[in-house]
Amino acid sequence: MKLSEITTYLETIAPLALQENYDNCGLLTGNPQMEISAALVTLDCTEEVVDEAIAIHANLIVAHHPIVFSGLKKITGKNYVERVIIKAIQNNIAIYAIHTNLDNVQHGVNAEICKRLGLQNCKILSPKNALLRKLVTFIPTKNFEQVAQAVFAAGAGNIGNYSETGFSVEGIGTFKGNENTNPAIGQKGVKEQVNETRFETIFPAYLEHKVIQALLSAHPYEEVAYDIYPLNNTLQQIGSGMVGILPKPMSENKFLKLLKEKMLVQCVRHTNLLNKQVTKVALCGGSGSFLLSAAIASGADFYVTGDFKYHEFFDAENKIVIADIGHYESEQFTKDLLFAFLNEKFPTFALHLSRINTNPVKYF
Repeated sequence: MKLSEITTYLETIAPLALQENYDNCGLLTGNPQMEISAALVTLDCTEEVVDEAIAIHANLIVAHHPIVFSGLKKITGKNYVERVIIKAIQNNIAIYAIHTNLDNVQHGVNAEICKRLGLQNCKILSPKNALLRKLVTFIPTKNFEQVAQAVFAAGAGNIGNYSETGFSVEGIGTFKGNENTNPAIGQKGVKEQVNETRFETIFPAYLEHKVIQALLSAHPYEEVAYDIYPLNNTLQQIGSGMVGILPKPMSENKFLKLLKEKMLVQCVRHTNLLNKQVTKVALCGGSGSFLLSAAIASGADFYVTGDFKYHEFFDAENKIVIADIGHYESEQFTKDLLFAFLNEKFPTFALHLSRINTNPVKYF
């Protein structure tokens, strides 16, 4: 199949617009129109992973971490990033990265960790705001349902577990077309009054083009009146980290043992234990120290993440137990998650799970 078919699907799971502004997600090498024979799924795209792709005749690597974060001014092979890019291009291998956009969706990296730990009633720890827009438009009442359904089909009207949400009120619309018009209702040069329905619904900002195109295609009017309002509401389904509840409270030592077992870690760096039962757990795959205050505010007993610096451990202030399991360790199952997504969508496609442990940190 074409590379664009795979990348388009991945971007329905984790839209590129949801990546953080420092990130570099999406297609890093390759032509969207190239034919893909097989794909290799990995956490990191290292030289060894590219060699693995060559050996199994895969011409697409889907990685969580982008091999290129900032612009490359020269590609001479002087470091591992440049060598990976050179080798991938020489062997006609496309590289696609799905990083913080997959971190920020409700069914992404952090949901996989919650699943591994058996957490229930999981929610985004730090939801993002200013990602929503409101559409207001005016539809001939007799055409209301067809237009509303087209807008909903484009992705508007979803609030939490509810779909096709909107508000409508009937009124009278007026217009008069000049000699250059071809009105769907009435005649040019004549002021018309039409029974119309004012329709309001919300949508994520990254779907604006799709939603407006659906509106214009389904609406009978030659000129469609509509307004787009930016909203500062919090979008509960998008954001950083997650927080959930254990099926049964357990001691701190028992939870640490569970953490080591389920996350396959050799050691856990943690702050003082607080001699209390563990019920609520906050977590963030990768580098999560920036969410410590949110974890404390959530009432979590433990905060599981990676990459805490020495002085940042003091910030727990005996309000929560920080459990640093390591960056790689917290995200190692992301490749399994991506493999499952792709395998469900393309069950007959040649998918491979990388066998390479790309963790640069070793333990003695």
